Formats: sequence, C-alpha cells, structure tokens
Amino acid sequence: MIEVVDGQRQLSECKRIVVKIGSSLLTANGQGLDLDAISHWAKQIADLHNAGHEIILVSSGAVAEGMVRMKLASRPTDLPSLQACAAIGQMGLIHTWSSVLENHGIRTAQVLLTHDDLADRRRYLNSCDALQNLIDWRVIPVINENDTVSTDEIRFGDNDTLAAMVAGQVHAELLIILTDQQGMFDSDPRHNPDAKLLSTVRAMDDDLFDMAGGGGVLGRGGMVTKVRAARLAAKSGCPTLIASGESDNVLSRAMAGEMLGTLFTTDKDRMTAHQQWLAAHLQTAGRLVIDDGAVEAIKLKHRSLLPVGVKNVEGHFDRGDVVECVDKQGKRIAVGRVNFSSRSAEIIKGLASDKVYQVLGEARSLEMIHRDHMAIY
Repeated sequence: MIEVVDGQRQLSECKRIVVKIGSSLLTANGQGLDLDAISHWAKQIADLHNAGHEIILVSSGAVAEGMVRMKLASRPTDLPSLQACAAIGQMGLIHTWSSVLENHGIRTAQVLLTHDDLADRRRYLNSCDALQNLIDWRVIPVINENDTVSTDEIRFGDNDTLAAMVAGQVHAELLIILTDQQGMFDSDPRHNPDAKLLSTVRAMDDDLFDMAGGGGVLGRGGMVTKVRAARLAAKSGCPTLIASGESDNVLSRAMAGEMLGTLFTTDKDRMTAHQQWLAAHLQTAGRLVIDDGAVEAIKLKHRSLLPVGVKNVEGHFDRGDVVECVDKQGKRIAVGRVNFSSRSAEIIKGLASDKVYQVLGEARSLEMIHRDHMAIY
C-alpha cells in the first residue's frame, strides 16, 4: 500500500515501474512526432533509470505518426488502413525513442505485443522471459501493440489496457499513465466546470465509470479505458497513477512525492495478489512429491523448489501450469507455477542444478518452481 506522509506520496520505493505515454503527449498538435517533447520525456525517464528504478515504457504514437507521414487529415476507420498507418509510424516512433535515450547512455529494445501474445500461455511465458532479461540488462523495453497483425479492431486493443497487462506480466510495483488530463475527476470537467480532481480512489470502485468521459482525436483511449486499465492492474496488485503529461517534470515530481494526478489504490499488495491467484488453484494440473529437505527449504526458509528436491512427478502438465507440491505423506505444502513440463520434470527430478543443463541441453530456469511464483500452505 502506497502511503501519504506529510502530504507526500511515498512512490520512491516503487522500483519496477511501467510508464505509458499517450499520443497527444508525443505529437506536435498532429504534425508528427514532437522531438522536443520526446527528448523531454527521455530526460525524465533517464533520471528515474539512473536513480535505480526499472522502467518499462509503453508508447503510443505509431498511428498518429503514420497519419502525418501519409498526409492523412483524419484517423482511418478501416482496419487495413489503420494497420498500414501503424506500420509506417512505428518506424519513426522506435527510432526516435532509441535516439533520444541513447543520448543518455541508455539502451532500448522494441517489443511489439498483441493481446493474443499475453493470452496464450506459452507466448506469455516467452515474453516474460525476454522482458525480464531486458530489465536485468538495464535495457528499457519500448512496448507498443503490434497493430499490423491485429485481427480485431485496433481500437479494441488500446495501449492503456496493454500497459496494465504488461504491469501484471512483469510484476510492476507501479503503473503510471500519462495523459492530457490532470487525473480522475468526480464528473466530466469538459461539461462541469465545478468538477473536482480526486487525489486517491479505490481502483475497484464501480462508481468510477460514472465519472469518466471519451477520448481525443489522435489517441483512442479516454478516461473510461484508463479506469479499466487501473482496475486490471489492481487485480495484479499494482496501483496506478493517472496524471497530466502536460505538467512540467511530472514523472520526477510524482516520484518525489508531489500529489499530482489520481492514485488508484489496490485492495491487496502485489505479492499477496499473486499468491492468492496461485492459492485459488484447487484443481492443479499435476503434483510434485518432494523430500523432507525441500519441505524445510520451502516452509521455513522460503526458498525455491529445485529439481534435486523432487522425488516423483505425477500428472501431465506444461511449463507455466500450476501444480501442487506435497510431502511424502501426500500433505499439500505449496502450489506454484512450474518452469518445466511434466516430461522434462520427470527427466531432471532428483538432479543437482549443475546437471540440469547437461541433461536437457537448454533450460530457461534452474528452479522447478521459483519462490516468487509459489503460495505456501
């Protein structure tokens, strides 16, 4: 839970942060990408990066840039034209981010995702691994939806929702959505001049939808999509800050504790949310029978489960499935997301970590189940 102390939000302790920047903040009033604006964002992102934060950037602007490059006065409504605009504009978008962040000595990586990538378990886990490696290498992922291969209407996959899904995927401690609005108001400020800015709200409050309005010309996400995104992030235990990107140095000031925008709080913290999700799997895909040493390591020392501690593998499961761990008497010790299929687990059970690579030839992880993906009973 993010606390407020002496009138300041305690955001500086949030290490892993997903930052989503909307189209209106990256384009020069519809005249293509605004290099000065993006350079300004790069400086703020670099400051956070250099302060030790792990930044994942979700950037809009590809379709808007494509429209300008193709001299289109209005946003296309048919899917092929939207896809073409996205493909054209993405070239300029990623090149610009790469150039401005490189000026600060920061490497970037382009990551294009679709909702299918995050819905399919195998692709989800593969993208998890890739993002984690980029973060470990201190590379900033620049993420956008892969509009060019979308099969649904592009506006259905807005980047607010994508940012929230990514926040859950990387176990972010904070999602920041920057927009052209100051935050969440108790009514639509475009229609009610007396509307009041809300400093803190509960993300799962259903009344929030009654307070939201529509989107702008170049972007596709209004306040309604941002509320939905905040609720989605909250289900992963990640709070969301929605703030105006038009405020000077908004990222630096917000992280310093200034009460900017609206903070959408969660009902439970990140680790609790993940463990509750795991613990809810009463019907698991399989079972690992573990020895007494593994039981002690998990229950008393909160360690990961290693292959050497596994005695038997029961059931058929794939990598990423939730399985239960039981002792030799059959008592449930934990449930967790397994890093190996049942076939691979059968091969490496009982093996020391240095033997796993030798036997499998390639292994993404040395843990059978990592402690961060385990709920202990």
